[in-house]
Amino acid sequence: MKNIKEVIEKRYHILIIIIICFISLLVINLFIIQIVKHKYYVNKVNLLSQNTVTSSSTPRGRIYDRNGILLVDNEAVKVIYYQKENNVTIKEELALAYKLGLMINIDYTYLTNDILKDFWVKLYKDEADKKISDSEYKALEERKLTTEDIFNLKLSRVTDDELSEFKEEDKEASYIYHLMNIGYYDDEKIIKKVNVTDQEYALVAENVFSLKGFHVRLDWNRVYPNGDVFKTILGTVSTKETGIPYELKDHYLKQGYNLNDRVGTSYLEYQYEPFLKGTKEVLQVLKDGSTKVLTEGLRGNDLVLTIDIKLQKEIETILANELLKTKSQPNTKYYNRSFVIISNPITGEILAMAGKQILLEDNQYKIYDYTPGIATTPVVVGSVVKGASHVVGYNNNALSIDERRVDSCFKIAATPLKCSWTNLGVLNDITALKYSSNVFQFQTAVNVGKGHYQYNYPLDIDTKAFDTYRNTFAQFGLGVKTGIDLPVESTGYKGTSKLAGHLLDFAIGQYDNYTPIQLSQYINTVASGGYRIKPYLLKAIYNPTKDGLTSLVKETTPSVLNKVQTEDKYIKRIQLGFREVMTTSGTGVGYINSLYNAAGKTGTSESFIDTDNDGMVDKETVTNTFIGYAPYDDPKVSFVVVSPDVFYNEGQGGYRTDVNKRISNQISQKYFELYK
Repeated sequence: MKNIKEVIEKRYHILIIIIICFISLLVINLFIIQIVKHKYYVNKVNLLSQNTVTSSSTPRGRIYDRNGILLVDNEAVKVIYYQKENNVTIKEELALAYKLGLMINIDYTYLTNDILKDFWVKLYKDEADKKISDSEYKALEERKLTTEDIFNLKLSRVTDDELSEFKEEDKEASYIYHLMNIGYYDDEKIIKKVNVTDQEYALVAENVFSLKGFHVRLDWNRVYPNGDVFKTILGTVSTKETGIPYELKDHYLKQGYNLNDRVGTSYLEYQYEPFLKGTKEVLQVLKDGSTKVLTEGLRGNDLVLTIDIKLQKEIETILANELLKTKSQPNTKYYNRSFVIISNPITGEILAMAGKQILLEDNQYKIYDYTPGIATTPVVVGSVVKGASHVVGYNNNALSIDERRVDSCFKIAATPLKCSWTNLGVLNDITALKYSSNVFQFQTAVNVGKGHYQYNYPLDIDTKAFDTYRNTFAQFGLGVKTGIDLPVESTGYKGTSKLAGHLLDFAIGQYDNYTPIQLSQYINTVASGGYRIKPYLLKAIYNPTKDGLTSLVKETTPSVLNKVQTEDKYIKRIQLGFREVMTTSGTGVGYINSLYNAAGKTGTSESFIDTDNDGMVDKETVTNTFIGYAPYDDPKVSFVVVSPDVFYNEGQGGYRTDVNKRISNQISQKYFELYK
């Protein structure tokens, strides 16, 4: 019994101690909250209870070229808009429309009779009601007609004579009323956004309390000091009215955007949205209705691109002129576009990139921008790939340095002859590139495929040879994404057949298709000694300041994606072959002035197109390509020119335009003039 009493007392004492500790903790916490951190928690409560609003839009960052020339800026725009208040009546809105009409001038060019009739029915309600018969009202009560049916009957019975009584101020008010009621109930309706005068803006701002629902704000538009030059790749931005496009809704909502936010919707504006978007202003709404700025609004970061806008302008002009000139030449019926890329082969910086398309409209040729096709349009590129094909041969003991072969046509059983463009005699690996021998590559492909060739006999190969070629080509940037900082990029087209003849076609660039940007990465890989460099358009990001580009946030550094898995001596062999292409009697003579000591490779390929849009190719054309860099011994610049479908023989003497050569010569000359 005594032991039980002691146990109970002991537990009681423990309980008392726990209670005392708990109360002590409460007292200490109350002391901290009430005394030590009193101001902190008061501010916290005030912050949670305060009513805040966020500005609807903040100007985006500016975009400059590599030399600090402004490419994209913001232009302030005054906006008068209407946002319907709760419980507002039709009668009140009609009066508001007239009142606003006295303060601003509205262009009502698009005013229609339907808009006027709707306004008349609501303005003259009693007269409109009389246009409905007793029997029709009875049908409404019996639910044989709807209120919408009755309203439509009223509209149909408004006469032209009744509408003719409207004066100009009535028409203006009717159009304002129409704008006030477009879209959803709570939507912000733009009443005037173009040519709003300072007087109109101030007058509406002064009367917002009597103009229930009408407001003013400052918006902005993107402006382009250089017009349409490079404009497509600079990208687009949504408007306040459209907000986030439906197809981008999920992408942006996950990042905390509102549906009516203005966002980048294409190319660089979309790619660098996180940097270009501004910081919205946050205001506290005070009890008296006034506001206090909590967070200042701030323009977005400024971007500096790798593009030289002066060079870009020249390139676009050259392309447009050459397109127009070429369409006057024979056998160019299906030629309608060309692409150009100028870049730094060591860093991957793109100095200029342009694509132009020419279309016949109303019996007149018109030029359109086609620059996005540089990253999205695969073409059959032809012999420019032969440098990469040589590396496949070297790596697989299918070709040796200085190996000599006879250039004579190949014939596989049941297939047409496969030849070079002419009989080139005895060649080694260098002269095979210089004179662009197809047969030399056919022999290498047979060796890679472990086949045995006999004239006019079937040819069997190990189909793994396709993977062998593609894996090496990918290391040069062919058939894979280059990593260019644009939101859309194609990997090209890969053929599916494993026939031996198609392997031979692959080796000369007549099977898989590649994009112009892939060709750019390929020639840069050759020029840099086998390093595949990521191409890029963004050079640097800066904080927005009043002093211009002074506060650096981030600078792009060259990125090596991989090194071609081959011996350096083989890359040097390709460089030497490409150098020979540009010298006396080489296929690249005249593409770049010999003063600049260039290396390069030309390409001519057979292409097939669908001319009647029935999903079936029906015409064979010729595509021309050129890739090059200079100087050969110290690469500073690379050039890519692609002109699809330059030739289609229509019986006009076999004439073939040299448009690709002319463009290459002019754009390289223009570069060296600007970068002496």
